[in-house]
Amino acid sequence: MLIVGELINTSRKAIKEAVEKRDAAYIREIASQQAAAGAHYIDVNCGTMVGNEPEIMQWLVQLVKEAVDRPLCIDSPSAQALEAGLALAVDKGQPMVNSISAEKERYESVLPLVLKYRAKVVALLMDDSGMPDTAEQRLDVARRLVTDLTAAGVPMEDIYIDPLVKPVSTSDGAGLEVLESLRLIRREFPAVHTICGLSNVSYGLPSRAVLNQAFLIQTMTAGMDSYILDPLDKKLMGFYYASRALLGQDEYCSDYLAAYRAGLYS
Repeated sequence: MLIVGELINTSRKAIKEAVEKRDAAYIREIASQQAAAGAHYIDVNCGTMVGNEPEIMQWLVQLVKEAVDRPLCIDSPSAQALEAGLALAVDKGQPMVNSISAEKERYESVLPLVLKYRAKVVALLMDDSGMPDTAEQRLDVARRLVTDLTAAGVPMEDIYIDPLVKPVSTSDGAGLEVLESLRLIRREFPAVHTICGLSNVSYGLPSRAVLNQAFLIQTMTAGMDSYILDPLDKKLMGFYYASRALLGQDEYCSDYLAAYRAGLYS
């Protein structure tokens, strides 16, 4: 089970302001807090800084490296920005690329970076026809991505399939589609991992934390084994540790107990 801390993202107002002011201390503190809260990877995303994204990516990655002893998830739609981050991130352990998809241009530009840096990779279930609507359509894209990535030399265990969580505010069936997709993917590809940006499900609705918490439990039960989320949400992390214990993923509840003693959840 892998937790990627999502907070260093310039789509967040506080991070955007810190980047604009070059507030290095704030970025380091957010990275440190996420690592202390249990994040296994720290996501770095400055995709909103379109004019100078590679430069800002390098600045952020260097700060995170100085602050924590964690591998990094380099997150960008730009292959140039991905490489700028990956080149600096490799000495912190195996990096993660977020993300590749079955879209031809994106696949061809990102695959060489995944191979060059021997990275884990988030594989979005999207192709040139857009986002799939059904679980079966998602599975079809997953088949193509897993087949192509493994043929290119990416180990099965380094692939993290993202079924693409849509907000339930825009589609009544958005949550159910993901749960059905997970069951199909886990059945056909038991060796690959699955991951999602958890908070996408609650976008546009009040009390988002409640929806995020419920969806965490539902998706874990359906086979999700990795998340991009806010590890500083102690209640959410409590459901994470409890669910792992209840699903038989935490021998003798050792992680649950250790996290309790460390005050990582409430």
